This record gives sequence, C-alpha cells and structure tokens, in this order.
Amino acid sequence: MKGEKYLFVVSGPSGTGKDTVVARLLKNHPEIQHTVSATTRTPREGEKDGINYHFMTIPDFEEHLSRDQIVEHTQYCGNYYGTLRSEIEGRMAAGIPVILVIEVEGAGNIKRMYPGATTIFILPPDMAELERRLRNRGTESEETIQKRLKRAETEIGRSVDYDEHVVNVQVETCAESLYSIIQFKLAHGKDE
Repeated sequence: MKGEKYLFVVSGPSGTGKDTVVARLLKNHPEIQHTVSATTRTPREGEKDGINYHFMTIPDFEEHLSRDQIVEHTQYCGNYYGTLRSEIEGRMAAGIPVILVIEVEGAGNIKRMYPGATTIFILPPDMAELERRLRNRGTESEETIQKRLKRAETEIGRSVDYDEHVVNVQVETCAESLYSIIQFKLAHGKDE
C-alpha cells in the first residue's frame, strides 16, 4: 500500500515504558500521530475512551473483527487488544507519520500486511528493572506480574524480528532515539 514508510510499529514487554516514551515523542514532535488501540479491558484510573484506548465490549470487538475493521489483534490476560484499520490507513495515504504501540504478535501481522512499515522494539535495561517498574505501577496482582515477566522473556527473544531496537534507560533519551529512527526512515524509506 502506498505510504507504508509512514507507518511505525513500537512494541516491548509490559513495563518497559513504551507508552510513556511514545507520549513524550508525540509531545516533542506533534507532526507524528499515534493510533488509539481498541481493547476490552477495563479502563485504569484516569484513562479516557478514544484517547488512551477505544474501550469496547467483547461482542463489539468481535463484531469489528468479523467486518475486517481490525488489522491485528491479540488476547492477553483475558482481554482483546487490537488496531482499527481506520486508525492507520488514512494517515498513511495522507503522508502523516503514524505510530502503533502494539504487542509482538500484532507487530508481526502488521509487518506482513504493510512490509514497508518500520518495527521498533523497546527493551528494558534488564529484567530486574522491568520487574521493579511493573511492581511500582501498583495496579496488578502478583499473579499478573509473574505472567507479565514470563511473557517478557518470550517477547524479548522475538525482538530479533524487529527492524530497530532501543533500550529505555531514560524516557527523554529513548524518545529522541525513536525520533531519530523515524526521521531516517522518512528520509530514506521507499514509498511503495
């Protein structure tokens, strides 16, 4: 599809700070836009529908799936997460850089659908720091934290499939590393 060089996919284990890094990137560089993922999970305190996520019921999400309105999705901890087709294709066609923050499985699907997209994996400095970040959230049970840590090991192993890698030691530095990757790809990427 024309405009694939404008599509950037960011993934990383839960707790790496990928949402915080992307939020900083967008604040510093408003010409880049962010897709809002759909989910069936309950909103966390302070999250707003249409801003943090498109919060849906399971039947609504499944209806969108059946109509091919979701380009990638996964189930995680009992909830659906996915990207609405409408969130990306209009921006790509208009030449607007757009970032998706999605799970590893979804990133692979997006790369197959849009091979000109750039995938970027955000890594934690180490597993001890990842666990510290997860615990400091104060939003998940011990069981969920352990599931997230186990899944993180698998996801990090799959990071070899990504085009680019950035370690999130400090949010501002990591956001600027993302921006450098985006600028390079926009300048040198092919617009199929």
